[in-house]
Amino acid sequence: MSELYDLYKKLGNQAYGKAISEIAPYFANIDPTFIELKPGYCEVSIKNQRSIHNHLGFIHVIAICNAAELAAGVVTDVSIPNNRHWIPVGMQTKYLAKAESNIRVVANCEHVDWEKTGEITVPVDAFDASRKKVFHADIDMLVRVKKER
Repeated sequence: MSELYDLYKKLGNQAYGKAISEIAPYFANIDPTFIELKPGYCEVSIKNQRSIHNHLGFIHVIAICNAAELAAGVVTDVSIPNNRHWIPVGMQTKYLAKAESNIRVVANCEHVDWEKTGEITVPVDAFDASRKKVFHADIDMLVRVKKER
């Protein structure tokens, strides 16, 4: 089982977001809160706060990209076999609407084949408080077999 998944089960949703931000400090700028994490599924929320606003007063799309990469990375880590490792290698995004409220970011990977190696595309959607989709990303993860030491 993934060390990140073990940590999630130990800490729970609120503390896990803080722990991930210690492991990968860049994620701290969105102050993520995990809602649910299991193999094949990750849901994270980010608050509508001034520190991640654009010049128009909405959540900056790059903050949503950051949350999308977080969800995609964590769901990949907890879903791939233990003898694999991963790294993001690309992200294609669609900005669908202004993000004017708290945002829920979902990586639902029920159709992803986690047994394969090479590039795996992780779909991620972001929704506002009214459940309107405001963002979509396909994040490409390069998954390889770990070299034995």
